[in-house]
Amino acid sequence: MHIFNLIFGKIFDLILLPFHNMNPWIGMTVISFLTALFMLFIFRYTSNQEGIRFVKNKIKAYLLELRLFKDNLRISLKTQGNILRTNLKYISYTAKPMLVMIIPLILILIQLNFWFGYSALSVGQEAILKVKLEEGYNPVKTDIKIQPSPYLTIETPPLRIIEDNEINWRFRANEKGTYNLTLTLRGEKFTKQVTASQKSINKISPLKIRRNFIDEILYPTEAPFKKDSPIKSIEITYTTKSMDLFGWHIHWLIAYFALSIIFGFAFKGVFKIEI
Repeated sequence: MHIFNLIFGKIFDLILLPFHNMNPWIGMTVISFLTALFMLFIFRYTSNQEGIRFVKNKIKAYLLELRLFKDNLRISLKTQGNILRTNLKYISYTAKPMLVMIIPLILILIQLNFWFGYSALSVGQEAILKVKLEEGYNPVKTDIKIQPSPYLTIETPPLRIIEDNEINWRFRANEKGTYNLTLTLRGEKFTKQVTASQKSINKISPLKIRRNFIDEILYPTEAPFKKDSPIKSIEITYTTKSMDLFGWHIHWLIAYFALSIIFGFAFKGVFKIEI
């Protein structure tokens, strides 16, 4: 799974590479445009285009009939029933492409969340490092250490939370860049990526997990720990980020879907696709 995540992630790294220091809306617009083209391609070759065109024309005819005979209750009720049945037919024609789209769309959303969902640390900014241990490892008795690094300063001694089987530290980023924080437990080393930057968009990995199929899909940025690892996960508390639109702060997901839908409808005529 990690190999797939690595290759799929590199695609987004290359697409968004030119936009690191630009307004996030530029990168979001480009990725939304490419998504719209990809989804139009899928829709074109997995949907019944003739069937969709036929039912859309029938719906238009029924709407005209409803307007012409609006004073005739019997015809109006019959026409509304026909519209409902035809809409159900339309939904059946669009169900297949939607099912085909959903898997790649989920994978795209997961990748984009790491680019647009979090803010990198700035130099001097503090954050919390959370290490969740496997059951059977008492956080009070477990001797886990953070290796010294010029890139960060550990601000506090470990806070050991028995209820959550977790050990926390507060640290401060000293330099810009992406580097590894290294912990040692029973002679074994565990690394976690840290990103400190002032770029407009950065690829942020808030959580590194132990090998598990579902978790590897949800957190694909870093190679997972092995299955028998004493550490379940290592997390860094980055702040969440929003898209600024004329002073309004909106979630990146709203911006992404809005732009993708706009591009999709704008270019469906160019490719002669019925939606």
